[in-house]
Amino acid sequence: MELLKFNQERCDLCRLCINKCPFQALSMEAKGIAVNEKCRMCGVCIKVCPQDAIRFEQKAGSANKKDWNDILIYAEQENGDIHPVVYELIGEARKLAGKVGYDVKVVIVGAEGTRENAAKLLPYGVKKVYVYEHPGFEGFKADCYTDAVADCIAAIQPSIVLIGATALGRSLAPRLSTRFHTGLTADCTKLDIKSNTDLVQIRPAFGGNIMAQIMITDARPQFATVRYRVMEPADKVADIKGSVELCDVTDDLARSRIKVVEVIPIHRTKSISEEEILVVAGRGVKTEKELDLIQQLANSLGGQLCYTRPMVEEGHGDTSRQIGLSGRTVKPKLIITCGVSGAIQFTAGMNGSECIVAIDRNPEALIFNIANYCIIDDFNNIIPGLIQKLQAWKEVR
Repeated sequence: MELLKFNQERCDLCRLCINKCPFQALSMEAKGIAVNEKCRMCGVCIKVCPQDAIRFEQKAGSANKKDWNDILIYAEQENGDIHPVVYELIGEARKLAGKVGYDVKVVIVGAEGTRENAAKLLPYGVKKVYVYEHPGFEGFKADCYTDAVADCIAAIQPSIVLIGATALGRSLAPRLSTRFHTGLTADCTKLDIKSNTDLVQIRPAFGGNIMAQIMITDARPQFATVRYRVMEPADKVADIKGSVELCDVTDDLARSRIKVVEVIPIHRTKSISEEEILVVAGRGVKTEKELDLIQQLANSLGGQLCYTRPMVEEGHGDTSRQIGLSGRTVKPKLIITCGVSGAIQFTAGMNGSECIVAIDRNPEALIFNIANYCIIDDFNNIIPGLIQKLQAWKEVR
């Protein structure tokens, strides 16, 4: 394995790495320790070396594309269940796989209950789910989780690895891409694939002014993280053909240098990414009275009030209720924008909404280019009457 390097000056030939390797990939040769084809880059040897004499070489390389096949998805678990972004990744992966004849596979890492969660994914058309279950995987620990997923990648050699752009995914993905000396495109909003299996990774760039198409043409695997709520979730299949495979997990593979001292649950409110109705206040909202008016509309609709980035920067709300590239991606059934011009940084985070109603005085506002219903007027003239109509409709019901 060319990527694993030994510092011969530091190595004291203690053989600890050889003894601890779970795949018998290391051996003592005349010129020192050698690595054979069994190495899965799990990182156990690096962990146990007392002299810090082993490392992964930080050097990009190329790969034979024919040796790397299929699409692998990392299945994140949240509060003991599958994170919803996983179903979106499966749905998108199935579309890509159909174009080049690939299978869709999943790897899931965790403690007790992980294999049960793995079985939940089979009805969605995945070919195989690789399960790494061990008590040491209780709670996300970046180092040992990286080792486990890297073990799976090295074993099955997927052409593409998709990970949700969650807090956990944004920690895991760069570690894996560095481990395999290949590229990573973060926060993709669209994906496509060429006939030669190069993944076309599309995401906003240069402050959202352009949509960049990024490809990893030489190295494999191709890593990408995808934002939650930008893809359509997978539908269930009528004929389940997939299977669950339990992977061997040694104590060394699950051992982490991170120690969880205490877990304090955070009271979780409903995220704007999960809301079906949103009302957005933009830069055209100038006073607290106007903001209160928009809040009343959100309350009347049973939705949440959200903001554009300029409004958050001015102190209205926080980033948890900010829509756009630097905030949250949303996909509600109904979104009403008030005084929002529609810069691409904002629209990239909400253009997948089912119904977009835009209210703005400027007839040239960019938001009208994507809105289903356009109201060219001051929202102060529109919202009071709309609230009255909603209240009257509720009384009739």
